[in-house]
Amino acid sequence: MLSSSRRALAALAAVLSLGLLSGCAEATEPTVDTAASSTADPKPTREAPEPSEDVSASATPDDADDERDEGQAGSSATGTASAMLDELTVKGRAPKTGYDGDLFKWRSDTDHNGCDTRNDVLRRDLTTITLKAGTHGCIVLAGTLADPYAGETYDFDRSANAVDIDHVIARSNAWQTGAFTFDEETLKEFGNDPLNLLAVSSSLNRQKGDGDAATWLPPNKGYRCEYVARQIAVKHKYELWVVPAEKTAMQRVLVKCDDQPAFAEDADWPVPGDGDDVTTKEETRPAKQKSSSTGSSSDGASGSGSSSSGSSDSSSYFENCTAAREAGAAPVHRGDPGYGSHLDRDGDGVGCE
Repeated sequence: MLSSSRRALAALAAVLSLGLLSGCAEATEPTVDTAASSTADPKPTREAPEPSEDVSASATPDDADDERDEGQAGSSATGTASAMLDELTVKGRAPKTGYDGDLFKWRSDTDHNGCDTRNDVLRRDLTTITLKAGTHGCIVLAGTLADPYAGETYDFDRSANAVDIDHVIARSNAWQTGAFTFDEETLKEFGNDPLNLLAVSSSLNRQKGDGDAATWLPPNKGYRCEYVARQIAVKHKYELWVVPAEKTAMQRVLVKCDDQPAFAEDADWPVPGDGDDVTTKEETRPAKQKSSSTGSSSDGASGSGSSSSGSSDSSSYFENCTAAREAGAAPVHRGDPGYGSHLDRDGDGVGCE
């Protein structure tokens, strides 16, 4: 009887041991959540696309918004002034240190056609032109100017000198937006570039001064689109930058311009003698102002804008520019009666500019 009880107890202990071992084995196996694995982590059916090169893979929502804005700013139609503006660098204005307008050698004969730049502009921009005889078709005595800045047409008379040649991008503005790095030849090219020069009324040219699009625009609103497009083309050609306010002003104009075309950056002067409805006549000059036994010296400025076939009269000259202007003779060119080297400060062959 006792042994039977012992055998029963032994059997019970064995059963309990097996139960404990089975429970431990189940505790060591990982639990699998079949519901979670079937929805939160589905098996991919194709490879994930590579991040776009246009948007950084690590960009935040704010970064993405900024990049979309930049894309919109650069999405102007190809070949328009707006698209060209998008290519310009934007940064602050540099100091004016070292600036001198004479560094640009304005009125030099950069294309070597024998005519100074001012008369090249006049022959291009005026109509019904009268040229001075004996100047190889260079010097403009009279004509008609359709002033794009004013939107008005009026007669030009050289003796009255009511027309200025405007640098569309003023030399001072150019200097402060990158031209201070130019070499001598590039400064000269900029100062005499057909793309950057227009015949306009003296009053508006002087009103403009060295202002950019943020501070001055032509009163003739119908010309503003073309004016800003030309400014952009000049800055693009010479890799000049725009300041923030200047770019904003340009954009404000161009948004009303119905995809204003970009200006071609290469332009040429008309050949001597060319122009609209050209005639030639002799010019009556005033009496000479002063005699001199020494005469005017030759300063060797060949190819710098001389537009006369003769040489300076070495026996007489205007005493000063005031006398030349009072006589209606300014500007005075080398070879003209009354010219003297003392009137020609920059040695370009044109005195009393």
